[in-house]
Order: sequence, then C-alpha cells, then structure tokens
Amino acid sequence: MSAEPGQSDERLVSLSRDGDLDAFNRLVERYQTPVYSLCLRLLGNREIAEDASQETFLSAYRALARFAGPSFRAWLMRIAANQCKDQWRRRKRKDVAMSLDEILGTFDTPVEVPDESPGADVVVENVELSEIVQRAMLTLPMDQRQAVALVDLQGLRYEEVAGITGASLGTVKSRVHRGREKLRQVFTARPELLDSYRRLEQVEVSE
Repeated sequence: MSAEPGQSDERLVSLSRDGDLDAFNRLVERYQTPVYSLCLRLLGNREIAEDASQETFLSAYRALARFAGPSFRAWLMRIAANQCKDQWRRRKRKDVAMSLDEILGTFDTPVEVPDESPGADVVVENVELSEIVQRAMLTLPMDQRQAVALVDLQGLRYEEVAGITGASLGTVKSRVHRGREKLRQVFTARPELLDSYRRLEQVEVSE
C-alpha cells in the first residue's frame, strides 16, 4: 500500500522501511522546513545549513531500521543536531561567530523598505529581527545554542531535548537558561524587539 495524504509519521516510516520512496518523500516534505530552520540557527550559513539538512535526511533514511520511536520528529531533530555539531567542529568558529559588540553595531544599519504597500514594514522588521536573532544565536556555545533552538524555536519539550542531546533534564534546563540570559543581553539594547522575538518564536514553531 502506497503513501496517502494525511498519514501519520509512524505509517510513513513503516512504508519507507518497506522501500516506499514516496512515503519517505512525504516525511521530507513534512519536516524539511523545521530541519532547515534548526540547521540555519545552529550553523548561521544558508549553504552549509542546506547541506546539513540534506545529510540529515540521507542519514535518517539509512537509519530507518533503527528507529524505535516514539517520536519521529524528535529522532529526526537529533540527527540534524548531530549533523550540525559535526559541521561546526569542522569549521573555524571565528569565521562565523560575531561578538556582542558587532551584533549591537548592526542595529544602526538601515533596512531598505521594498515598497509602500500595507505590511511591508512588518516584513522588513521580521527580516531584520531574524538576522539579529541569528547573529545572537551564534554567540552562544553550541550546547546552549542547540538547547535554545530546540526549546524556543522548535517548540520541543525539555524531556525531548534531553533525549535529542543525550544530556540530563537538569543540564538541558540549565543550558536553556544560560542561553536565554545571553540572548537577553542582545535584546536589552532594543527592548521593542522582545515582542517581535516572541512572535518569531511562534512562527518558527508553527512551521
């Protein structure tokens, strides 16, 4: 039986294990946006994030026989997080990371409004905010960055993140707390961005 629209992750995984490539493609379509979003937040480079996303799905396909549940999404995010961690280790951190002073300096960079149509200012604000969040994320150590991205941007529970990262529940909570404190330093300079940041969290979690 081939894959049909609306089937559960578990059913699509089962079909994929039996060699149904269409079923696995449906899983890719279902999760390609959150996987890419996570990779981009952790790596800070679109091209490298795309490569990490592709490797994530290739690795997941090869490892389907070892998937034991309960959550395919959490399992996939663990693979993505590990891919990003490996990619990060192979790169020189100084090539992509920015200091807090450099991030704050970008606040004065003018953003060109593409047109005067309703909502254009909101689009610009979201683009600018996303860039600020990205640069701020890259100032965090990888373990904190992973925890914050998975909890705040992917909407995963602490228990799921503990399973993904292999850390204890207490360690995950500590990493998220320290990461948020570091990010708060960035947004203190622009308090008006806090509400927008919360909206961005909601958008990314819903994608």
